[in-house]
Amino acid sequence: MRIILSHPTSNEFNRAAALGFYKAGILSEFHTGVASFPGTILDMVGKLKPFNIIGRRSFDGLLKPVTHTRPWLEIGRNIALKGGFSSITKQESGKLSMDAVYRDLDRYVSARISRPKNNRFDAVYSYEDGAIFSFREAKKHDLKCFYDLPIGYWRSARKLLKPELKKWPEWASTISTFNDSLVKLASKDEELELANRIIVASSFTARTLNDFPGQLAPISVIPYGFPDVLKNEIEKEYNIHKPLKLLFVGGLSQRKGIANLFTAVDKLLPHVSLTIVGRKVTSDCQALNKALSGHTWFPSLPHKEILSLMRSHDLLVFPSLFEGFGLVITEAMSQGTPVITTDRTAGPDLIRDGENGWLVEAGSTQALVECISKLLEKPLVIKEAGKAAMETARCRPWEVYGRELAEALQRG
Repeated sequence: MRIILSHPTSNEFNRAAALGFYKAGILSEFHTGVASFPGTILDMVGKLKPFNIIGRRSFDGLLKPVTHTRPWLEIGRNIALKGGFSSITKQESGKLSMDAVYRDLDRYVSARISRPKNNRFDAVYSYEDGAIFSFREAKKHDLKCFYDLPIGYWRSARKLLKPELKKWPEWASTISTFNDSLVKLASKDEELELANRIIVASSFTARTLNDFPGQLAPISVIPYGFPDVLKNEIEKEYNIHKPLKLLFVGGLSQRKGIANLFTAVDKLLPHVSLTIVGRKVTSDCQALNKALSGHTWFPSLPHKEILSLMRSHDLLVFPSLFEGFGLVITEAMSQGTPVITTDRTAGPDLIRDGENGWLVEAGSTQALVECISKLLEKPLVIKEAGKAAMETARCRPWEVYGRELAEALQRG
């Protein structure tokens, strides 16, 4: 099998996929926006703060011979975002929007497939919102279409999140799930219909596809990997007389259950403290602005600092209501910080409730309060869960994800 793989912005799971395909000998071409490799000029430039977009797009040197870049739209998008040019980065319509970046690379990959001399491909591997043109062209050449759905299906998202608009009306502006146009939603459905196999990272994401109004290709659930495990274990002090240090990392949206978290914490003060890391998805939510003023908040931090912050806290609380996976879960576990999360994340695939973390009902503030209250009474349980979380992380580094993904595709 020879695969052409594409992802316009790339990320940890895409890099692991690319490397896994390469090591399995099935990666023909890898297409992305920006890519740097160790020892290159771009790599050195990416270490400078003004050019951190390049530093975040660093790949293993093995991938260099098969990597093709299309950087200008993505670079322009980041410059426009930093410059506050919202009109040209506006969702769907902006010339430098994320949608435009995805469409541009998708069309380029489609053109690569259409060339007669490029009959060396057997399959196309693309991600949600970046597959429609390449999949259409692939079908003309009898190529297999592998579709990666990183977050749950849109119809399921609307069904599960619509009640939140009435339950938390003051937080409604933070939920962007309902902003996609009918054209974009139809495109998502066509991508799914064209796929020969669908890959998801959690059982929850797989279940959301039950809401698709038609037949779908087989679905493979392959959880993502964990970052490198903390080598030197940190001895944390757990004392019933000290506030429990809680941490949340993620976008500040009610899709992430942020209103439930703030409400639960308010009920538990002064026995807990809360640190928030994440950007506002909107500036006009007064409920969010008020809640943030009462806690420690960092709009953004470098990844290394986030990992350090995880190590210095007792628990990561991630009460998401709709999450394809939740990479912060694996990041915290790898640092010895156990996680409280919900049944609508990858939590059920990674966490044994009460052993290496805790699972609570999505959308239930009371469940959060009860879970944290029990840990306040027996804080040493957190220490044991942290050790178990690290052991879980050791068993599944990113290399395992890449290998399992390649093996699943080769099986057909």
